[in-house]
Amino acid sequence: MSLTSALNTAQSSLSNYATQTSVISRNISNASNPDYVRRDAILTNSVIGAQGVSVQRAQDMALFVRSISDKSTASAQETLLNGLTNLKNILGGNDYETSPAVLIATMRDTLATYAAKPGEATLAQMAIADAVTVANGLNEASKAVQSVRFEADKAIGQQVQTLNELLARFETNNNRIYSGTQTGKDVSAELDERDSLIKQISSIIGVTQVTRSGNDMALYTSDGITLFETVARPVEFDTSSGFSASLSGNQVFIDGVPLAAGQGANTTGRGSLQSLIQIRDEYAPEMQNHLDEIARGLVIAFAESDQSAIPALPDMPGLFTWSGGTVPVGATIIPGIASSITVNPALLQYAGGNPLLLRDGGINGAAYSSNPTGASGFSALLDAHVQVLDEPMAFDAAAGISTSSSILAFAAESIGWLELNRSDAESAAESREASRFRSEEAFSNITSVSLDEEMSILLELEQSYKASARLISAVDEMLQALLAVAR
Repeated sequence: MSLTSALNTAQSSLSNYATQTSVISRNISNASNPDYVRRDAILTNSVIGAQGVSVQRAQDMALFVRSISDKSTASAQETLLNGLTNLKNILGGNDYETSPAVLIATMRDTLATYAAKPGEATLAQMAIADAVTVANGLNEASKAVQSVRFEADKAIGQQVQTLNELLARFETNNNRIYSGTQTGKDVSAELDERDSLIKQISSIIGVTQVTRSGNDMALYTSDGITLFETVARPVEFDTSSGFSASLSGNQVFIDGVPLAAGQGANTTGRGSLQSLIQIRDEYAPEMQNHLDEIARGLVIAFAESDQSAIPALPDMPGLFTWSGGTVPVGATIIPGIASSITVNPALLQYAGGNPLLLRDGGINGAAYSSNPTGASGFSALLDAHVQVLDEPMAFDAAAGISTSSSILAFAAESIGWLELNRSDAESAAESREASRFRSEEAFSNITSVSLDEEMSILLELEQSYKASARLISAVDEMLQALLAVAR
């Protein structure tokens, strides 16, 4: 080997070591960055035998696809669980102490006590107070359910805004990657950013990615709707100013196609957006239906009938009334009745009413009185009030639970429905979170930076650098000797 050849080899080695050291330094400085993919500086040989350094990302596309899929399902399940937990909290949490089932059971017990001592005016007031608590409980629960829907709707609006921003950033980033790839530029940093954007998008909506020539990429939802192809597609949604039992929320449109809600407690949704729609449009409205059916049942159960020999007057609301002021006919949900149910003012002492009408009847006039003489020992009507709460009645099948049961049983079944769905959602959330953790851990094991490994490589490069430096020093000494002889 000539001295010139040896010098060129040593200089090339030093240049390669500098590139490799720069890559390792970048790895070490990003060791704590979860969106950074480790770079490997690989020595390559050209066709003429010269060595160079190729920088490669430690990527595993199969694991990356699995990790973003698991991220989507875990995000959807966690969002659904949070929504169901919010609905559970409306009814008092773990013990459901403010649920209609508990409040009605308490009222029934008080009515039974009053029936045993119908002459006790204090017990009449206590029974009416419990009835007021039931009505207020239904009012507040109905209001809270609509609040859950409203909050979910606002969250949908925020998620849509964020999704549009992420897609716009994705478009800019993807264009940089494509143009950089065409010119031979190192686009590793841009690829890291694109992967990070995909992760963020996948937590909002399920993503399927298709990589095309030149590192170009297209994005589709799990249902096949185009999110990005050359340009970002618009995601459109109009938030609602408020909700009631009779109002529905607006749809989310992606590229003009409506986004479907997730289905089931173990949700089919991918990303938080579909689960938010599911809470707003499925679970909260179904719970509202339960409340409305309970309220309708109470108005019917405590209705007064004409007690004259030839009934001519229609049944009228008794202990409980509502904004419609009538006794509902047929087993059909009346949207929003739970929000307007109240105790009949004719029974409220502070409103000038007579609490004893609960015992005697006649809230709607003498024709409806069961105890026209006002006998203090009269208990037949109170006994009937207690019994009616345990007697079967018809409920609308649209409520999703029993179509024939007592009011108390229906209210208890409503709790069972909610708890079953929340429990299933919780189990699914734990399973999907574990799957997400395992897939991200597996991906991290391949792409993350190990400080120990990087330092070990750095030490090897240091030794190689010293060898090249010694070679240059030896060549320098030989050249100095040759120049000295020439002089």
